[in-house]
Amino acid sequence: MKAVLIENAKRIVVKVGTSLLTGSDGLLDPAAIDRLAAGIGRVVHDDRQVLVVSSGAIGAGLAPLGLKSRPRTLPLNQAAAAVGQSALMEAWRGAFGREGIIVAQLLLTRDGLSDRKRYLNARNTVTALLDHGVVPIINENDTVSVDEIRFGDNDMLSALVANLADADLLVVLTDVPGLMTGDPRTDNEARLISSVDVITPRIEEIVARGASNVGVGGGMRSKIEAARIMLEVGVPCVIADGRDEDPLGRIFDGEEIGTVFAGPAGPMSARRRWIAFTHGPSGDVIVDEGARAALVEHQKSLLPSGVVDASGDFHAGDTVRIVVEGQGEFARGIVNFSTDEVLRLAGAGTDEIEARLGARTFDEVVHRDNLVVL
Repeated sequence: MKAVLIENAKRIVVKVGTSLLTGSDGLLDPAAIDRLAAGIGRVVHDDRQVLVVSSGAIGAGLAPLGLKSRPRTLPLNQAAAAVGQSALMEAWRGAFGREGIIVAQLLLTRDGLSDRKRYLNARNTVTALLDHGVVPIINENDTVSVDEIRFGDNDMLSALVANLADADLLVVLTDVPGLMTGDPRTDNEARLISSVDVITPRIEEIVARGASNVGVGGGMRSKIEAARIMLEVGVPCVIADGRDEDPLGRIFDGEEIGTVFAGPAGPMSARRRWIAFTHGPSGDVIVDEGARAALVEHQKSLLPSGVVDASGDFHAGDTVRIVVEGQGEFARGIVNFSTDEVLRLAGAGTDEIEARLGARTFDEVVHRDNLVVL
């Protein structure tokens, strides 16, 4: 089943890490970029659509600025990104041009995708580019991003782009064979975990203790988090060694390469993907066990009667985490009331809403259509 999902994938997001784009001197490696573009080009010429999430802008800007390592200050990082982004795009443009492929640059920020209107605009732009045979080259807009609006790393960005584009497959190319049972640099018995259908405590333990935690961009931990999102939305993800000869070709030829993450869940709708993973939560609505059962087991809306508390500073239309006290988040949704209003409605029946708020605008704290069980 996993092989069929990959073979039939028509729209693919490929994430390329900095370590695959640069040489030992930290500078962009034109030969490496040419090789990657040639492999992606073969996929495009096989009548598939590809989006590339590319790291490397900050690294590309270090040498021109006379810097020997990544800056520690935000303004200098942003300056390096501003200088390096054009060099990175020029390298990709030249490499894909030799494959007869046009590229486009898209720079994204988390707050840009959190806004539903801008999210849909970005989605429409991506669709138009792909329909015209263009390969979008996507990166975080490091020149304007600050900590509060950052994706955190391009692994997470690649998962969100896969959601944005309704991709059929996410391929994360890195500098290790995939998810390993140990660090291959120090553990001679480390072996590749070829297939994962659920992120188990064992896998979390492997990642937590640093196994395979090499490379730039958060190591294996951030890649597993990206894979976790793909499992949730029902889209396969492959983490593979981008240093191999034609890794994408080998993947589509059905070879067992890297770690394949694919579970039994069917694809999640685009709107639910946005609610669950793109529109960042502004607070928590704490519910009782009865409400949890109604949402999880019976696919009901969240009513005021099941609410016991609320925290954060949210307003109607914001996304909130839905949690059972002491058990953590189990759902996420777009709330119909502010924090103060939810607190005033906690435990109330729907026939009490008007008396408590002065008006009865909604019966539900979160409607089922705007709710995703995680």
